Amino acid sequence: MHEAGIMASTLDAVGRAAAAHRAHRVARIVLRIGDLSGVEPDALRFAFEALAPRTRAAGAELAIERVPARAHCRGCGADFAVGAGFIFRCPGCGDLSGDVIAGRELELRRIEFS
Repeated sequence: MHEAGIMASTLDAVGRAAAAHRAHRVARIVLRIGDLSGVEPDALRFAFEALAPRTRAAGAELAIERVPARAHCRGCGADFAVGAGFIFRCPGCGDLSGDVIAGRELELRRIEFS
């Protein structure tokens, strides 16, 4: 479960930010996770619940913003949502596309201190 390593790194970054802002407690952490990132949100939440109590994020809320997969079609220039099963076929012209424009995100979007 690589989500534990991801969450450990996230909590380290949150701790550094809290120290830099002289905050003793973190109230909320917001992460953006793309559907193509390979990160399972439920496993990430589980890792958060296991690791956060020993950090400044103890008791904080973890909010996860999902980012749907989107691609760009070079054939007709359209941007489109990737279909079920992550099929990158343009609904406009039918061409296949591997130009992913969204969905790979894995970012610490916001930290709220109390």
